[in-house]
Amino acid sequence: MSNGSRYNRNQRPLKKKYKLRYDRAVAALLVLVVLIVLMTSCAKSCSKKGGSSSDTETTTSSTEATAQSSIVDNLDKTKPSDALITSQIDTLRPDASSFVNETHASTDVYRGNLVLINTAHEYKFPEDDTEPLTVWNGRTNEFYNVSDYVIKLDKETLAALDSWMADFYAEKKSTEITVIGGFRTKAEQEEKYNSGYTRFKGGCSDYHSARTFDIGIFPKDGSSSGFYSPKGIYAWLDENAAEYGFIVRFPDGKDSLTGEPARTYTYRYVGKPHAAYMKQNELCLEEYIEKVKSYNNTAPLEINVGQKLYQVYYVAAVPNGNTDVPVPQNKTYKVSGNNCDGFIVTVELN
Repeated sequence: MSNGSRYNRNQRPLKKKYKLRYDRAVAALLVLVVLIVLMTSCAKSCSKKGGSSSDTETTTSSTEATAQSSIVDNLDKTKPSDALITSQIDTLRPDASSFVNETHASTDVYRGNLVLINTAHEYKFPEDDTEPLTVWNGRTNEFYNVSDYVIKLDKETLAALDSWMADFYAEKKSTEITVIGGFRTKAEQEEKYNSGYTRFKGGCSDYHSARTFDIGIFPKDGSSSGFYSPKGIYAWLDENAAEYGFIVRFPDGKDSLTGEPARTYTYRYVGKPHAAYMKQNELCLEEYIEKVKSYNNTAPLEINVGQKLYQVYYVAAVPNGNTDVPVPQNKTYKVSGNNCDGFIVTVELN
């Protein structure tokens, strides 16, 4: 019995010791499970943070690309339609295989909305450059006036002027703007030069383009009259001129380039993307024509105006011969001479 008692006493500690180790194992296993759950949760959280970082970098990249574009656009990326336009920019861009050559004669350099006329670049008066119309008869509304029956402007310029003045009336309910100068023949310019009215000889005036004109303010009550100045309600015209394709032809601070003192009342039609870019970057026409020369069809100047996307590039003209000008297939475009040494192509991407 004593041996049995000793045996039982020896066995009880062994059984208790085995049970104690089992509890520890279970506890350790529970701790391990908790650690695994915590690590998994942490990993998922880190993964989400990593995704957010990537999104931020993408947004930053997009923002940087916008900042580097030729002109700040007005696209609202939160709108589905604007986002679609933004995402399609790359697919809209013509590639090298989508260009074909369009042949232009050397005289075509003197035709188009972007002809530069000054003392260094005489205008040649090509017969089919413009379609001058008398403003009095050619205008489509009476929201502005004309000082006489003979003032003429290019057909496209007149259409843009009509839209500009109609919208001005809609905004300000004013019909006090009067066109007081427009197209001049070489003989008319010579007469003005000889009388000391201008410093530009015949052939060297921007008015020869039929895209340049002067405006004045003539209230019906006769309280005042004179050349236009962007003050009061009339400031709207200058603020919005670029949206209709107009620039101030002789802007402030550009006298040495234009050869003419600054004038607030002389406007020139060049087309919407060009006007927008010049206004955005405070360039006169002389500076813009020179700048465009650094771009070609494979590396064009890109301009966003509202929801419109444009590409602009230069092609040097072959002296005294025909020039093959690369133009995109299946895109709307215009080719204008610069009245100097080449052609400027404007492509409308959408």
